[in-house]
Amino acid sequence: MVLNTSHPFTNPWAQAVNSTGKAEHRLTTVPQGCDSAAVSEPFLRLVGGDGRCRGRLQVQVAGQDWSEVTPGLVPLRFGNRVCEELDCGAAVTARQSRVGMRRAVQLDHSACENTSLITCFSFNTDPSEASLELNCSDSVRMVGGRSLCSGSLQVRDQSLNQSWAGVCEGALGHRGAEVLCRELGCGAPLLQGALSPLGQTFHCEGNESALMDCPRTRTRPESCPPVDLTCEEPLRLLGGASRCEGNVEVKYSDEWRPVSTLSDPWDLEAVAVVCRDMDCGTVVSTGKKRNVTQRYGWIVSSECVKTAAVRDCIQHDDPHADDMDLVCSDLLTIPEVSVSEGEWEPRAKGGVWVQMGADFQVKCSVEPQYPGGSFQLLSPTLNHTLPAVNHTAHFLFTDASPAHKGNYTCVYLLHVYNHSFTSNWTLHIRPGESDAQFLVRALILLLLMLLNFVPYFYYRQATRGRQRRERARRRRAAP
Repeated sequence: MVLNTSHPFTNPWAQAVNSTGKAEHRLTTVPQGCDSAAVSEPFLRLVGGDGRCRGRLQVQVAGQDWSEVTPGLVPLRFGNRVCEELDCGAAVTARQSRVGMRRAVQLDHSACENTSLITCFSFNTDPSEASLELNCSDSVRMVGGRSLCSGSLQVRDQSLNQSWAGVCEGALGHRGAEVLCRELGCGAPLLQGALSPLGQTFHCEGNESALMDCPRTRTRPESCPPVDLTCEEPLRLLGGASRCEGNVEVKYSDEWRPVSTLSDPWDLEAVAVVCRDMDCGTVVSTGKKRNVTQRYGWIVSSECVKTAAVRDCIQHDDPHADDMDLVCSDLLTIPEVSVSEGEWEPRAKGGVWVQMGADFQVKCSVEPQYPGGSFQLLSPTLNHTLPAVNHTAHFLFTDASPAHKGNYTCVYLLHVYNHSFTSNWTLHIRPGESDAQFLVRALILLLLMLLNFVPYFYYRQATRGRQRRERARRRRAAP
């Protein structure tokens, strides 16, 4: 397997322990009032799952029995801290489960945002039948990204003595990226140059459930740039006139559900995250929509979303909350500019040659997105606006001349949702001769040259004849 062993990917987990002491400190932090000698083993574990990185979260303090944890409102990014603590990769899901009535430790994730994990637990046990169930990715993770769905890819493998190492750029193809994004609970991978169709380390078919299930080519470790990957956030807007308006839904634990709110609608800063992650421009409006079907929705912390992604901030589900309705501006497609109705030839890179003296049209068009709108054409000889008819406008030019040489910029203007939006694209036009015109001019020039050369040729021949006769006469007259 081609792995990156250069800094900072040489056993990053061990590096964090050795260089900062934070990992070791988290595992042995003693709650206030406890005997430090009693805490010598990891105080967290996951039980009841199909491995050490899946199951219900339990906590142990001061040599006491292991206790279940009552989760409260726990976002996925808190679960990610637990997965990191257990050296289990990244959090995929964090949900409540019912285990029967028993005494459980209370969890308050907001109390330990910037401190050790052990300070999240009250250690005052109360009867509860709810427990926090975590599913960690175990052997893959992405680090250093804006959310759990982006960052530099790292894997853990037996050949690495169970340490983490970065994967080299070019070692992961698109199918492998699809497997990875699906394994982490994210959307499809965004196309990037780091995804290579050749020379892959991971030979995935695309239907594997985990990246480490793919056949691999094992090679010696080497220093190389790591794979930086971004998966789409699992978001969508339904019920609107376009993909950028409607009810907000997020896919979590393989379920699409509405994003719901128990209080006031999100402020613009939080809602802007949804528009940004869906590549839908800026916020136009937001509001609440009554949940009349009593369908369970995902309750998401708006404050958490401001610094993370929507999926990372899901706290729990609820059938009584209002759904969130959102309108984003959408990103207008870039208009296309082309030349028609005339003899033209794409002779130059980035430009178009139009026949001198010909009539031609500049056509501006966009992919269907919104009805209406208009096109403004900015050119050396014209600044004019026409309405968009079937998402197209034609601008007519007559008698192409050197004055028409220059940049032709097509600006698409649209007013929708009481907002104005624009997008533009530029084409360079150079009036010139066609091949036929050039050939005719070349032939005429050649003919003129011949007409001038023939008299000169006969003049030179006559001059040389006279010179030869004169030399012969002189030789005969010589004594």
